[in-house]
Formats: sequence, structure tokens, C-alpha cells
Amino acid sequence: MALTAKLELRQGQQLVMTPQLQQAIRLLQLSNLELGQFVETELERNPLLEMDDTPEAAPKAEREAEPETPSERSEQAGDDEWLDLGKPVAEADGGIDGDYDGAFVDNGASPNGPDGGESGWASLRQRSNSFSDDDINPEAFVSSEPSLRDHLSEQLPLAVKDHVERLIGQHLIDMVDEAGYLHADLDQLATKLGAPLALVEKVLATLQTLDPAGVFARSLAECLALQLKEQNRYDPQIAALLDNLDLLAAHNLPALRKAVGADMSEITDMIEEIKHLNPKPGLKFGSVQLQPVVPDVLVRQGSNGGWIIELNSDTLPRVLVNRTYFAQVNKTTRTEKDRGYLLECLQTANWLVKSLDQRARTILKVAEEIVRQQDAFFTYGVQHLRPLNLKTVADAISMHESTVSRVTSNKYMATPRGIFELKYFFTSAIQASGEGEAHSSEAVRHRIKQMIDGESAKSILSDDKLVEKLRAEGIDIARRTVAKYREAMRIPSSVQRRREKQLAERMAR
Repeated sequence: MALTAKLELRQGQQLVMTPQLQQAIRLLQLSNLELGQFVETELERNPLLEMDDTPEAAPKAEREAEPETPSERSEQAGDDEWLDLGKPVAEADGGIDGDYDGAFVDNGASPNGPDGGESGWASLRQRSNSFSDDDINPEAFVSSEPSLRDHLSEQLPLAVKDHVERLIGQHLIDMVDEAGYLHADLDQLATKLGAPLALVEKVLATLQTLDPAGVFARSLAECLALQLKEQNRYDPQIAALLDNLDLLAAHNLPALRKAVGADMSEITDMIEEIKHLNPKPGLKFGSVQLQPVVPDVLVRQGSNGGWIIELNSDTLPRVLVNRTYFAQVNKTTRTEKDRGYLLECLQTANWLVKSLDQRARTILKVAEEIVRQQDAFFTYGVQHLRPLNLKTVADAISMHESTVSRVTSNKYMATPRGIFELKYFFTSAIQASGEGEAHSSEAVRHRIKQMIDGESAKSILSDDKLVEKLRAEGIDIARRTVAKYREAMRIPSSVQRRREKQLAERMAR
């Protein structure tokens, strides 16, 4: 078969990922912290961008969750068409409506007052008054919490006098984790330090007497034993119990009683004593302050019984394009390179402002639809959570599934029932046993937990019993699915729960 060259004309559609579109897509999936860092970087790089700190510059986007007509949806869909990956990319026309002329007016008021003639004493007093309310930083007066390493290092010179042993001790302190445990092989450590193993063990035994009790332990049993020795409560029986912590964790009391050689009352007393010990003694030093979740969307109930959805203005960076500065600098540019740089900065600044505005509108639109779909959850609770997927929301607001997926990533919603990630409201469906509506998997998990929390030591529900009860309530679910949900919620098996409840009843007597 001979190969021949020929010309063909084909027509097709292709998605062109322009740099601006890539930036807009990237902004959608950023969290509020990542977005703030991105905007700060752009402010440093682009001289035409300025942060707008005036409260009135960013009106609060607030809407009532009401049903929309198809015409309204079609009108709103036009605003997001540039971001919809399911359609060919069209060039976004227009810009952000806003008057930038008065946003960068230089306040020429004299610092010495309206008359500009403040006396020398008043001027000196104003400059020397360094204790005004605005200048005081309360964080400067707050003492930092010492870390576990600092706390142990302060005790080292008092406990170890020899310089060689002190060097070994400092090396061991550096190897202790935040919980106070030492995860190291002493043989390898002795070889690395070039010291006898007996000397390393001697230093370790000395360090194990430091405060807090239980530090430098190499296992949970050793940590508990060190604390009991500190309290002078360590005896052969409780040592045998610590050697069989696996039996205690499994609540296998008959085997534990046989291994320890004590009656049930003594076993119960020793377990109660162990419960008052600290399995992670190092965590009370230098605890890390966790950053609380800042919601992107706020939901509250309106006066008419509906739900009001608004964007959290604290998470929305407000930037403006300084067109006055652009006009001033553009007059003094002499080369084409400088003019090109200024035009590129202006174009980038305009697109960033538009992208931020469009991002906020898209998040609000998706949040509105989620609240509309999950109205029963907000009104009655998690047991009324409906099955929901990305396609349902995307079709309702005329967007692509990938856009909705990016919007719901790393975004949180504050509701009267708590703060939830937007992806929390998207759950799979479990069919009903009859002709009823499907059930949300999250609602089924909640129902399983309710059943288990309500059981007693004499009526423990096995997975088969849970399946029977759920099917009686109209939920068609398999036993392996119940077991999977139970394990995901870290709920032990029925045998384990029976042992735990029996032990709890003995401890309560």
C-alpha cells in the first residue's frame, strides 16, 4: 500500500488553557490562607496593586436561599462561563465595576495639626509618648511556654556532673520526641558516640529520673513503670500487669488475671491506678497552638424561616488597581520595554481583581445550592442529610463538575450546627429497602453510632443485629458495609465492646 500526502480540513473544538484561565482555576481551589499568601506575593511583585483596608470597599455578599427560576440561572451562568471547563473558553469582557479615582487620594494633612504650628513641647511630647494604646503590643508581655527540650536541658547540669556524661545526656535529650519517648537503639547510639554501652545506659537511667516522670521511656510499659516508681507504687504484681498490656487493651480480664496472679478486685484497683498516669508526659510542655478553622461561608437562619448565606469578608482579600499611579508613571516612560512592563502589570492586576471577584461569586453560588439541597440537615440534623453528588449541584447552577469540585476543596461553612467542610455535604446514597427515598451514607453512620451508644453490657449489638435494625427502619445495607462504617468511626467489635462495658461496670462498683 503506497503512502500519499494530502491536505484535509477538519473542524473541532479545543479548550485553550490561557495563563489567565490557569490562574483563575488555581485560585478556586486555594484555601483562604493559601489565597492570602498568593495575594501578598502579587502585591510585592506588581506595583499597580494595593491592598484596600477600608470596610466599605468590600460590600458583604448576602443572599437568601430561595428557589431560582430557570431564567435567573441562565443569566447567572453567563458570568461563570469563562470558568466552566465543560465549554469552549471565551474571552472575558468587561471589568470590575468600581470607581478607582478616589481610592488613592493622598491625604496632605500636616502631622502637626490643621494650623501646622504645634509648639515644640507638644511635638516632643507626641514623639516621646511610646506607651499609647496603639503602640503597645500585648504579645511582647506574654512569656513563651518552655519546650520539653528546654525543660530537660535546664535539669541536666543538676543531675549529671561529669562533662562526658553531660554530652551524652544532651544528645539523648535532642532525640526525645514531643511526647517524651526515646526511640533509639542504645547499641547504635553508643557506637555513634564512641562511648561504652554501659555508660550510655547509666546516663539514660539518670535522665529517666528527671521531671516530668515517665520521660526517656522506650515503650508505654516503661513510661508507666517510671511514673509508678516515682510514686513508690511499683511492685511485682503491677509489673506483671504492665508486661501484659496487650491483654488489658483487649479487655481480656480472665487471661490478665491468670498472667498477673491476682484476684479480680486487685486487678480492678491496679487498672484504676494506671488510669491516673500520663501515657504521654511530654505533651504538657511547648504545646503547639492549633490554627482554628476560619469559615469561608456563613449560614444563619433568616426571619422568614429561610437560610441566609453570606461570604466571610475576613477571608476575602481586597485589592485595588492604582490607576492614578499607572497614569503618572506612564507619562515618564521612555522606552518600549518600560511601557510593555507597565501594560503587563496593569493587565495582570485587572485580571487578578476580576478573578478574586469571580471566585467569591462562584463560592457563594455553590454554597447557596448546597444549603438549598441540604435544607433538612440545617433544620433537623445529620440524620436528615440527603445523598448529594457534584453533578447534581453542577447541573443546578450550570457549571462543570470539576469547577464545583475545586470550589468545595479546602472551603468551610459555619452553620448553627457547627463548622463543616463543603465536601461534607456530598455523600453517597444507600438504597431504601422499600420504595422510599435513598439514605445518605453519613446519616446511616450517625444512626449506627446512635444504636451503639444506646446499648448496654447485656444487650450488645453485633453487626448482624445492626443490619436487622437498619433494615427495619427502611435502610437496605449489607453487613460488610456496617462493619466498614463502624471501623471508620473507630468503634470496636461487639466482643470488644462487651468486655469494655463489663469492665466499666466492675470499676463502678
